[in-house]
Amino acid sequence: MSDMQGSSRRTVEAYSDPRCVAVYDALEDLQRSDLKVYAAIVEEFDADSVLDVGCGTGTLALMLARQGCTVTAADPSSAALDVAQKKSDAEGVNWVHGTAPDVLPIQVDMTLMTANAAQEISADRDWAETVSAIHAALRPGGRFVFESRDPAKRAWESWTKEKTRQVVEVAVEGQVESWVQLRSVDGDTVVFDSPTIFQRDGERIDATSTLRFRSRESLRQSLESAGFCVDEIRDAPDRPGREFVFVARKV
Repeated sequence: MSDMQGSSRRTVEAYSDPRCVAVYDALEDLQRSDLKVYAAIVEEFDADSVLDVGCGTGTLALMLARQGCTVTAADPSSAALDVAQKKSDAEGVNWVHGTAPDVLPIQVDMTLMTANAAQEISADRDWAETVSAIHAALRPGGRFVFESRDPAKRAWESWTKEKTRQVVEVAVEGQVESWVQLRSVDGDTVVFDSPTIFQRDGERIDATSTLRFRSRESLRQSLESAGFCVDEIRDAPDRPGREFVFVARKV
């Protein structure tokens, strides 16, 4: 399929193109075993109300709503929210187009940021505003749980076509080929492309993403500066030894 001469090729920002978002959603259904871990964390802390920041196409938000939680889910991608709001039981979630500050005022027991949501906030000012807004959104004693890859593991070194290529079946589109390709590394900021080739018409779309690989100590300091106490830094079951899972508490 990769040798097919595409009818067109374009570059977009990650999660902005509806065709790419549909592929992302299909891959999420296949690969997001980590979401069950977060659902278990919600139960562990008896959280009745949850804010899902960077909810994407809503897989986790809907999972939590179905298990009885009151869920607010926010994402800056209108394309992702369009997919989420068309899913079964979507009416049980309060969907917000925007980032963490856009959901205020609200009071919840727990806030979650899964997958790349935390790392996609690359600017220090934006990250500080996000953490501050999440602190404001939590009830006293509420938890902020999120994941971020350990920069020491240099995950980007394996972001090549040879190591990441996959072909999936997507509703309406048929077979779609995709992979991850590193573009640049500048300190702790990594830029990469996610090329997607649609067999149906040969179009290739390169979705570009920027991730910030903050250190454990940098993340801890940003949380404590906002008024959080870091209770635990857990390992990620789906990426053992390669990722931090922070459990911070509003004090």
